[in-house]
Amino acid sequence: MSTSHPTTLEDPRIPVRAKLAAAWTSVMFLYVYVDILNFYTPGVIQEILGGKVFEFDISQTFSTTALALMAIPILMVVLSMALPAKANRLTNLIVASVQIPFAAFNLAGESWKFFYGLGFALELILFIFILRSAWTWPRTAPSATTPDRGTVRARQQA
Repeated sequence: MSTSHPTTLEDPRIPVRAKLAAAWTSVMFLYVYVDILNFYTPGVIQEILGGKVFEFDISQTFSTTALALMAIPILMVVLSMALPAKANRLTNLIVASVQIPFAAFNLAGESWKFFYGLGFALELILFIFILRSAWTWPRTAPSATTPDRGTVRARQQA
């Protein structure tokens, strides 16, 4: 009895939306793990117990601002799957570009340059992947038999 085994693995194309959502999820894991591992840095927990994070007083304003800033990449996971292609592409290009300097902020004034440097480098790789994926989003040529969205909407409203 002879069985035939394929010699190459199937490599189906992954939709851009799924790539972007996965990349934003990875960004969030990096953010979380850098923050969690930072607790092991000598003196950090004492500063937090003393009411400070980095140079900032821990307050409702600080916590609300931190949550709002973290909500951006969190929401990008969902938006990357839900937004229409054109808005999705533009949103990913803008948000990833803005997140790069935000991620670099962790390097400011830190003594653990290797730790934060690696965290930033990994985040930067993901942001570059997001920017490249959004920038090179595949395009389709308009078909003579398939009406564009505007035509479909106009017909539905009539």
